[in-house]
Amino acid sequence: MIQKLMNEVELVARHLEVIRAVQENQPIGILKLSEILKIPSHRVRYSLKVLEQSGYIKASPAGAVATGKAAELIGSLNEDLDSLIRLIESVKTRQDEEPYGVQDDASRNCVKKSD
Repeated sequence: MIQKLMNEVELVARHLEVIRAVQENQPIGILKLSEILKIPSHRVRYSLKVLEQSGYIKASPAGAVATGKAAELIGSLNEDLDSLIRLIESVKTRQDEEPYGVQDDASRNCVKKSD
């Protein structure tokens, strides 16, 4: 389960790299993006497809160009990543706590006796 999540995070990171490269070099084609990012062209092509379907980039005769939606995403990225980090830290904190239903010795010995 965690490995699947890590794979998704890596994929999102690649998509974000592609968005930034498009913003900085637009219009830009697949081969140039592949060269700049040092990512195989088939992966760049997949990222561009996903990003276009999501409205972050659009195709033009000269190559990919970023949309306003891409600028909004990049603008709010740090805040969104901070929220994600807090969520992951809270999950980790809960995992470090005592398991549900497990009592320590002190609370186990504090059972009230009935008359």
